[in-house]
Amino acid sequence: MTLRTLHREARARGVTAVLGPTNTGKTHMAIERMLLHPTGMIGLPLRLLAREVYLRVVAKVGSENVALITGEEKIKPDRPRYWICTIEAMPRDLDVAFVAIDEIQLAADMDRGHVFTDRLLYRRGREETLLIGSSTMLPLVQALIPGVQTTTRPRLSSLTFAGEKKISRLPHRTAIVAFSAEEVYAIAELIRRQRGGAAVVLGALSPRTRNAQVELYQSGDVDYLVATDAVGMGLNLDVDHVAFAANWKYDGTRFRKLSPAEMGQIAGRAGRHIADGTFGSTGRCPPFEPEMVEALETHDFEPVRMLQWRNPDLEFASLERLQASLDEHPHEQGLTRAPMGEDQQALEILMREDDIRDMAKGPAAVRRLWDTCGVPDYRKVHPQTHADLVAQLYRFLMRGMAGRIPNDWFARHVAMIDRTDGDIDALSQRIAQGRTWTFVANRPDWLLDPLHWQGETRRVEDRLSDALHERLASRFVDRRTSVLMRRLREKTMLEAKITSGGDVTVEGQHVGRLHGFQFVPDPQAEGHEAKTLRSAADKALAGEIEARADRFASAADASLVLSHDGIIRWTGDPVAKLTPGDKLFEPGIRLIADDSLSGAAREKVETRLAAWLRAHVVRLLGPLMEIETAADLTGLARGIGYQVVEALGVLERAKVAHEMRTLDQDGRANLRRHGVRFGAYHIFLPALLKPAPRTLAAQLWALKNGGLDQPGLDEIAHLASSGRTSIKVDQNIAKGLYRAAGFRVCGERAVRVDILERLADLIRPAIAYRPGTTPGEPPAGTADGDGFVATVNMTSLVGCSGEDFASILKSLGYVAQNRPGPAITVPLVAAAPTVPA
Repeated sequence: MTLRTLHREARARGVTAVLGPTNTGKTHMAIERMLLHPTGMIGLPLRLLAREVYLRVVAKVGSENVALITGEEKIKPDRPRYWICTIEAMPRDLDVAFVAIDEIQLAADMDRGHVFTDRLLYRRGREETLLIGSSTMLPLVQALIPGVQTTTRPRLSSLTFAGEKKISRLPHRTAIVAFSAEEVYAIAELIRRQRGGAAVVLGALSPRTRNAQVELYQSGDVDYLVATDAVGMGLNLDVDHVAFAANWKYDGTRFRKLSPAEMGQIAGRAGRHIADGTFGSTGRCPPFEPEMVEALETHDFEPVRMLQWRNPDLEFASLERLQASLDEHPHEQGLTRAPMGEDQQALEILMREDDIRDMAKGPAAVRRLWDTCGVPDYRKVHPQTHADLVAQLYRFLMRGMAGRIPNDWFARHVAMIDRTDGDIDALSQRIAQGRTWTFVANRPDWLLDPLHWQGETRRVEDRLSDALHERLASRFVDRRTSVLMRRLREKTMLEAKITSGGDVTVEGQHVGRLHGFQFVPDPQAEGHEAKTLRSAADKALAGEIEARADRFASAADASLVLSHDGIIRWTGDPVAKLTPGDKLFEPGIRLIADDSLSGAAREKVETRLAAWLRAHVVRLLGPLMEIETAADLTGLARGIGYQVVEALGVLERAKVAHEMRTLDQDGRANLRRHGVRFGAYHIFLPALLKPAPRTLAAQLWALKNGGLDQPGLDEIAHLASSGRTSIKVDQNIAKGLYRAAGFRVCGERAVRVDILERLADLIRPAIAYRPGTTPGEPPAGTADGDGFVATVNMTSLVGCSGEDFASILKSLGYVAQNRPGPAITVPLVAAAPTVPA
């Protein structure tokens, strides 16, 4: 009696099919049922899921009672009661009371389906067997297992369609599903830039890397998970929304559209336990058709009509008999022979090699070859390349010392991947290669010291997995933003620290700088990241801002400075900026502060600023303000004084020439008592020609005449405080700005007004001088009519000579005349204008 016939007669004994959509608690039920039996086994579709279930069972009964068996990992205590396995790794020789097969709908899968079909039909528990999967399996299960007991479990929460959303607008706790590593990476990059980061889950990740990535998501460090359809296989995640970025995939043979049942398996990850979930499209995924939406919301899909099958009763008498048994077709409705798998493909290739055929004689050698062909192609290389590796392993097992793979050969290959340099793709490739060596190490009789090499390959995989996790996190997660987002959601007090230089850290993460009362986020942050930094800073710095306001309210005047650009700085930090006011000497103030400075604290700061600015203006330009209100100035003197004030202390004399001719001596004397000097070219206050008053005067002029952003203000302010006596004129700078700074534009040069008056003092005696008036003394100049010859003293005074000096004199009304005379630095000038006394 064959294995098939035996199982055909007893397939339904103790078997219950538990069917339903995702989030029905089927796997949880299987764990609970198993633990009611003295022994049991659960077969799961993924190594990742097997480890997750293993940890759950260990938490309930202890590690000494649970074994984990996968192709690449074996954790086997001395006397385990419960076995958690991948489907392919389920031991055939174990007699246990309970068996559960999870995700039985995968029996229709073209690649692995025949393994699920084998377990579904032939693997049984002594007392109870659970077949767990989608409701789409109900007709076939009833047909293939006559008399089977079935139960359908409803979904614990609802699943509803949420439409299409841009990736940048997807809600928090979203899983975005794509179907290639390249697309997963591209989406994760976009999420990092716009939303702070994403965890990445690919089917090829090692459990350690996957678990670390999932923990990023589960812990709330990131709010988005970007994954392939591996996320649909029972991984328990706190997902509220599933967004499909595509609905086509490459299944190993061709690109095809996902079936509604496959879409439902993935969409069903949204919503856990009794929490409702939503699904929709994003990215390049086309809009969902109404029929698809209805199918996913109601979990109503076309039943599975055919399962993949491969003969479980293989014959090992010879290679030909093995090949013939693999090619056998099923004899039951609902089963179809599975396509040639990697193992059978490798066998077909190796059967063409003479030495392999020579070694594969007899059942033991043929079985050994078939076991070796079972090494999975984790590297996804060309079939011939994979077959070459299988052949090498088989030759070692048949010809090597004690029928084992040589230690030095195996060690060399493990060492080749034991390095953590390189990018994500390089590390992923090494992990794929490492899975091959891990698989080999877990064969009980392939190596001389399998336990040692199991530990070594595990160490290497763990090391590579940790490095890959770090690469993924550094590429796709902004740790600073993710940490702050999590702490903000917790709505607790945030710990903020501010260095003496103003650098701000919140929860240990540098977020920016605090300048006075304004927080400036890290300039490298942009978009959503910048918003997160701002939110964290606003929450963490609220108390610091108020404390600063109190300190500012009592700050000494000396700690505040008005800089050339009109910014008021407090201990170096900007706190306010001048704005135009209703009166010349009463400019306005615009506070430079965040909204976190508000209420009473803001009023304190504004009051202190207003008081300081009034005192600052009075201290520097007080004499002008006194002239405005002087009771002793009447008539023409008051009018002239008013114009001096309007001119900010530097008035060109020509503008009041008529008034000056009629101003009496008493009026002149009263103006002089207020610090006014009557020069040849200007009426000005010498005390206000110092750098600080002139800088403030230039700022007040700019506020009244176009604002502080007009060209040249900063340059003029620097000029006023530089000590320069003249400078080359910039035609883009208003002449009034030069005058406000204490300079007069004279041709190509701007000359400081007090220097210009001193120049007049040198010219006056040069014009009045006649040869011989002071015998024995060298002449200061040579007169000819009302003319004079310029001297080195004159050019040195204004800091220029030649054409520049000539342009100054010409602007004052002098005319150049070329006449012979002693060596001078400028042409002879004559016809000088009348110089007032």
